[in-house]
Amino acid sequence: MAHSLSSKKRIRQNAKKRVTNRARKSAVKTEIRHFEKALKDGNVETAQQRFRLAVKRLDKTASKSTMHKNTAARKKSQLARRLNALIAKKASG
Repeated sequence: MAHSLSSKKRIRQNAKKRVTNRARKSAVKTEIRHFEKALKDGNVETAQQRFRLAVKRLDKTASKSTMHKNTAARKKSQLARRLNALIAKKASG
C-alpha cells in the first residue's frame, strides 16, 4: 500500500487514465469490427466509409498516446490492404 501523498495521488491518476485508455481502445476495436463486417458483406461503399471512421479513431487514439503511433500505422495499413483487396475483387469479378 502506498504511504506518501504523492504515491497515493499517482494511484488515483493511474486509475482515471486506465478507464480512459480502455474506453479509447474499445472504441478502436468497435470501429474495426464494423469495418470487418462491411468487408464480409462485400459492400465497397460501406467498407470505405467504415475504413475512414476506423482510421480517424486510430489517429485520435495514437495522438493521445493511448496507442503507439507505429501500432496505429500498422493497423491502418492492414485495414487498407483488406479494403484494396475487396475493391480489386469487385473490379475483376
